[in-house]
Amino acid sequence: MNSLKKEKQSIINKVLLLLVDGFSVALCSFLGLLMRFDMNVAHIPAPYMRAVERMIPAFILVTLVIFWVAKLYHTLWRFANSRELIGIVAAAAASTVFTIIYSYFTYNAVPRSFFPFYFICLLACVCITRYSTTIFRTLAASRNHGKHARNTMIIGAGEAGNMVMKELIMSDYLDARIKCFIDDDVHKHNTYIHGVKVVGGRDKILESVEKYDINEIIIAMPSIGKKTTKELVDICRDTDCELKILPGMYQFVTGDLDLSMIRNVQIEDLLGRETVDVDVQSIMGYVSKKCVLVTGGGGSIGSELCRQIAANHPRRLIILDIYENNAYDIQQELKQKYPYLDLIVLIGSVRNTNRVNSIFAQYHPDIVYHAAAHKHVPLMEDSPNEAIKNNVFGTYKVAAAADRYGVSRFVLISTDKAVNPTNIMGASKRMCEMIVQAFNNRSNTDFVAVRFGNVLGSNGSVIPLFKKQIEAGGPVTVTHPDVVRYFMTIPEAVSLVLEAGAVAKGGEIFVLDMGDPVKIDDLARNLIRLSGYTVGEDIEIEYTGLRPGEKLYEELLMNEEGLQDTANKMIHIGKPIDFDEDEFLQNLEKLYTYAYDETEQMKTMVAKIVPTYHIRPEDKKRDAGKRHHMTPIGDSEVGQYEPFKQSIILK
Repeated sequence: MNSLKKEKQSIINKVLLLLVDGFSVALCSFLGLLMRFDMNVAHIPAPYMRAVERMIPAFILVTLVIFWVAKLYHTLWRFANSRELIGIVAAAAASTVFTIIYSYFTYNAVPRSFFPFYFICLLACVCITRYSTTIFRTLAASRNHGKHARNTMIIGAGEAGNMVMKELIMSDYLDARIKCFIDDDVHKHNTYIHGVKVVGGRDKILESVEKYDINEIIIAMPSIGKKTTKELVDICRDTDCELKILPGMYQFVTGDLDLSMIRNVQIEDLLGRETVDVDVQSIMGYVSKKCVLVTGGGGSIGSELCRQIAANHPRRLIILDIYENNAYDIQQELKQKYPYLDLIVLIGSVRNTNRVNSIFAQYHPDIVYHAAAHKHVPLMEDSPNEAIKNNVFGTYKVAAAADRYGVSRFVLISTDKAVNPTNIMGASKRMCEMIVQAFNNRSNTDFVAVRFGNVLGSNGSVIPLFKKQIEAGGPVTVTHPDVVRYFMTIPEAVSLVLEAGAVAKGGEIFVLDMGDPVKIDDLARNLIRLSGYTVGEDIEIEYTGLRPGEKLYEELLMNEEGLQDTANKMIHIGKPIDFDEDEFLQNLEKLYTYAYDETEQMKTMVAKIVPTYHIRPEDKKRDAGKRHHMTPIGDSEVGQYEPFKQSIILK
């Protein structure tokens, strides 16, 4: 019903414009004569007047046809710009040319100066009728801006800034008053865009905010990099203004830009690092038409892996996860977005050898992305045996199945916490890397690991925690004012994992160049500020002290590993550290038994296997005072606690 009403209104508008243009042609024809004779009707010779009267019907008919062909009745004049103005000039000129030709061939003589006067009058009439809406809106907007209007500064005096200004002015719903532009191009300084001055470069931001009483800043520079964005945001954070930013260059180039896309500045904009550039074609070529298994496919990284893999046309995508709610969510999302995808969603634990082997035997995946893991550092410090069971032996069992059933490539999701670990979670992931290295040297399958830092927005990361604390009114808890971390976005992390799978030759540890580390304290303060609050007044920051096993800073590589460049300048390869693999496998066999015996000395035992694991003195002292003892295996472990020797199939 609503669409029919809009269509009817559109037809009415076109008919009205046709009538107005017909009247304008007639009016301009007489005005052309009147202007020729000094605006005095008495001075117009009767033959000239009769000639114009005879030609007016033809003028009107042909001119309306010309205007229709020129799309002057199909344009949304609210958004008209110089392109539409050129169209009006061309249409008026075509109409004038017709009057000259028609007058000549029908022997209706008129003064030669009649034609330029006719053109000028017709052009003026058409412009007034077409641009009157815009003119009235602009005048109304200038009158209607009340004391509650937002004084807005636009950073970027280019095409994007111009588009943003026009959208803000023309909007019926946004009460914005553009006060000034900022641009680092000195050639634009002291010039004007639609009457608004470009006051200077970024050094004028703070001064102009105070001078013009600015309370909203929009960064309208879609082509600048993350580093420049961060620099601008850092300056703007010293004001009390609400910060907003334009989307990327893609939306700007395709013309999909509108005000709804202007978003608030997000924490990702403050990282100051360019987005990882990934060779999408190599990823697509590698994943396409393959059967791909993602363990932990319902988690933060696993689910994004599934999204990007699904977009690259796999023959089949298998998702394995122990948590049914996560698995269900990603299943529904992918079924809706990719209805023709051959999607298999399975519930099961990577700790269950029989379940893992049955999946490989039934589906024979070509590629395995192993993202299933326990990752929360403090929780694993209190349950170290679970970290070893799930992370270490879950990885071992999936890797063993990959080798047994001829998987082409196995990609392990690792972490920077595996480097010189100070917690059991990091130590367990270092052991996973060692397992991958050992398998790669003994198997036809290519085994690789991908190591990266913290992921923004993942389950358990600081950003969601800080947001919840801010919504609750604070305080925001930070462990230590000097703690720093490397960060990346979930899509970046997954793109790196996929590229690793595409270019791996076996045995590599891929490492992302994540730029400079970020202080968590700064992250918390920025997030409070971007949420519209003031630190220390609206929201407090509370320092709680480092948690068990937590470092002040994380490393991405051990000193012994070094770095090797790849074709992607943002991705490097760490050379694996050599170790006695036979001894390592024997120690794994003992550790497997101890883990399921629920030993209370797990951290000490792990420290003997992972030389770089720095066990805390208090843990070492506590373990030394406890004696390992055997405990019976309950029924719940049936199918998971097989003798470890039976699962060793390395050649």
